[in-house]
Amino acid sequence: MENPTEGINGALLDGVTQLAAAAAQLQKTALVLEERWNGAGAPQSGEVAKVVATIDPDPAGRITELEARLQTAEQQIAELRAQASLGVSAAGASRKTLPVAASHLLAKHGIDTLEQVNGGALDAALVGLSLEQRIAVKSQLMRAGLLG
Repeated sequence: MENPTEGINGALLDGVTQLAAAAAQLQKTALVLEERWNGAGAPQSGEVAKVVATIDPDPAGRITELEARLQTAEQQIAELRAQASLGVSAAGASRKTLPVAASHLLAKHGIDTLEQVNGGALDAALVGLSLEQRIAVKSQLMRAGLLG
């Protein structure tokens, strides 16, 4: 049978070996960090490296260019505001789509062409709906430009 002190000594020896390996690794890491610090030219004496800057040789040309771009942007903004005040929207004028549910409802009652919906045919198709649903369908048709 093994002596209890031999087991403890073996465990201590393993622990000391691991500590020695960790100490060696720490020493290597410290050397690498020291080399990086010294090799990278870190300021140890408080000196500042030389600062180099360039100046634009023709700032007036750059200012003129920026003023021209600003004027162009202001013209575009004015044109867009004028279009918005007239109510002209390229996307809104060309889009004539309905939600799927409204299209299916109208198709069930024989209204499948959405060029211009007849008011009487629309009222006949919407008879089975509540007042709120009829108003919702008609407002969707008006938004799409299909109901005059």
